Amino acid sequence: MDLLLLSVIAVIALALLFDFSNGFHDAANSVATVVATKAMPAKWAVWFSAVCNFAAFFFVGTAVANTVAKVVKADQEGVAVVFAALLGAIAWNYATWYVGMPSSSSHAIIGGLIGAGLGSGGFDAVNWGTVQKTGIAILVSPAVALTVAALATVLVVGLQKLTGWRDDAKPFKGLQLVSAAAVSFGHGANDAQKTMGVIAALLASAGYLTAGADGEMPVPMWVALLAYSAIALGTVWGGWRIIETMGLRITSLNARTGVAANIGATTAIFGATQLGIPISTTHAAASSVVGAGIGARRGVNWRVIGEMATAWVVTIPATSAIGFAMFKLTRLPAPFDVIVVGAIVVSFGAWIVWAMSHTIGAKDVEAEIEIVPPVVITTEKTAA
Repeated sequence: MDLLLLSVIAVIALALLFDFSNGFHDAANSVATVVATKAMPAKWAVWFSAVCNFAAFFFVGTAVANTVAKVVKADQEGVAVVFAALLGAIAWNYATWYVGMPSSSSHAIIGGLIGAGLGSGGFDAVNWGTVQKTGIAILVSPAVALTVAALATVLVVGLQKLTGWRDDAKPFKGLQLVSAAAVSFGHGANDAQKTMGVIAALLASAGYLTAGADGEMPVPMWVALLAYSAIALGTVWGGWRIIETMGLRITSLNARTGVAANIGATTAIFGATQLGIPISTTHAAASSVVGAGIGARRGVNWRVIGEMATAWVVTIPATSAIGFAMFKLTRLPAPFDVIVVGAIVVSFGAWIVWAMSHTIGAKDVEAEIEIVPPVVITTEKTAA
């Protein structure tokens, strides 16, 4: 087995680790509302979300994957570029998860690719038209999700008045589960494709895959299957720190507002996926929760929202910097490149293992649900 093939296999494994982290990092997109309103026990909610994540494999194409694959121009892509980009995205995902901060896995990988591309060939190495499409989505998707969620809340309140249903009536909980399934399906449909795009770009740069005459990258079935499996496994693992923030720290949710939040997120995610845009499902979901809180006049925690907004702004510059630095380290004279990069990978891997073994779980979040809502409402009214 030659060195190039071994390198490609190793970087594919790294891509699947990114996909796994995407799963648990962004599982909060749909799980948080279901868990916070007790529509489903926490330990079941992640399995419910994971099944819906994977279901997208059978229905969705590869438009988003092709967008991601084209962030760096084909003549500049290579094993080192993809490796550096993935390390930047994984580092950001794990760091923000560890502090419980919802941020975008999508923008993390885009930023990593930009930085690694800049390190490889300067500004000419990056397809700035593709980056511009993502930049527009950064601004538009949260606005769409927030607005739709706020309007949906008004409609759901109107439905409640007509029917006389309580906030947590069974019909609302049923609607919440259906809408949460749609968010999970949309998350899988959009986010799994990002890993598919990265792996496709890697295979093409190594000569194992050739773009079609139209420039589109044919994504092999085994790549899609691995990507959807990895993101589903990550979702099952949980990422409870971010679920805690999304479900309990932004606003006080009930089944009624949970439905509205999921409608807002679904609208933005499905629209972007149809257009082939690698949207941030986290931005869409978090903005929807804010919109539901505003629409229901339940108050929102502006401090947490400010922290999230800061993380959103910083994501691409931070991951670009890491991707750029890691690519440059791979260009150190031998054997220093192997020693330095190897030491970083081993150290970071050890920290990941430690962090994942010292985190909260489903039982911790369920226990907090019993005591947090009154505190959140008081805090939010003060903050608002």
